[in-house]
Amino acid sequence: MDNIYEYVRHPRAAELRQSRPVKTNDVRRVNHRNPLVRFNARFGLKITLVVGTMWAAYAFSVLALFALPSAIKQGTYYVIVWLSSSFLQLVLLPIIIVGQNIQAAAADKRAEDTYKDAEAVLKEAEEIQQHLLAQDQVISDIVARLERLVGPTPA
Repeated sequence: MDNIYEYVRHPRAAELRQSRPVKTNDVRRVNHRNPLVRFNARFGLKITLVVGTMWAAYAFSVLALFALPSAIKQGTYYVIVWLSSSFLQLVLLPIIIVGQNIQAAAADKRAEDTYKDAEAVLKEAEEIQQHLLAQDQVISDIVARLERLVGPTPA
């Protein structure tokens, strides 16, 4: 008796074994052919890494506070303009970047965990396939023994 089932491995399983999860740092590395694009990407990343710290937020807060006395002397309207243009923009920008960096790190962790889960599921599926093949062999052996004892079954 032939195998009951012919296992065909999904092509994505081989791809999964060859790769690893994509992380934020992988995407940040620009391998563009245009040197200007590469320069701009690297320069922008360096600026973002410097500005996207809480230390930059503290420094911008101090910088913005230097303009506060002048705004107070000019009146309420100028204090509101100072608050919205100088203080909030200067201070919130680095804080938002810090938050985005934390979210990106969490997304990287989730992606890696999902990748590891997919690897585990693939390994379990392979084990199930091996178990089923072993069962097929035992069933085939049982059928062969029965056919020897009783004779072939009518079709």
